[in-house]
Amino acid sequence: MNKPESGIGTQVKEWTISILIAVVLACFIRFFIVELYLVEGPSMLPTLVSQERLVVNKFIYRFREPERGEILVFKYPRDPKRDFIKRVIGVEGDTIEIKDNKVYLNDELLDEPYILEPTLSTFPKRTIPRGHIFVMGDNRNNSEDSRFRGVGFLPLDMVKGKAMMVFWPLDSLKMLP
Repeated sequence: MNKPESGIGTQVKEWTISILIAVVLACFIRFFIVELYLVEGPSMLPTLVSQERLVVNKFIYRFREPERGEILVFKYPRDPKRDFIKRVIGVEGDTIEIKDNKVYLNDELLDEPYILEPTLSTFPKRTIPRGHIFVMGDNRNNSEDSRFRGVGFLPLDMVKGKAMMVFWPLDSLKMLP
């Protein structure tokens, strides 16, 4: 008759299995469901401040495409090792134009209560191609976004996820659109 295992060996085995399961679950969550990001730089002022930490939902865009007004994280097209965070202004088929310090979406003036200051640039009227979006920072005059060659119309396959909430510092805790 075999004697049941007991003692230190059993505890080590149970702890090892528990730790391995926890690590596998953490990796699965981080790579497929949510990821934490650090905001760096002023391009999303006043909505997001440098050094705030965000929870980004990486799962949502497996079921639907980004929508106008959402804040998302994407791979910088010129250097995919870098991540940028911007707001979706237009989606495929929309027309975008920037003139007289104002943004026009589908020939209508875009209501933008979230921007830091008027947009001091121009952008000729263009239609967003299929499979792409147009993104801009809320601090329009200090943001490298779809108006510039380095980003341009952003391919959907460069999108990493939707910024859901600011969780740090605690006094900045808020949900994002």
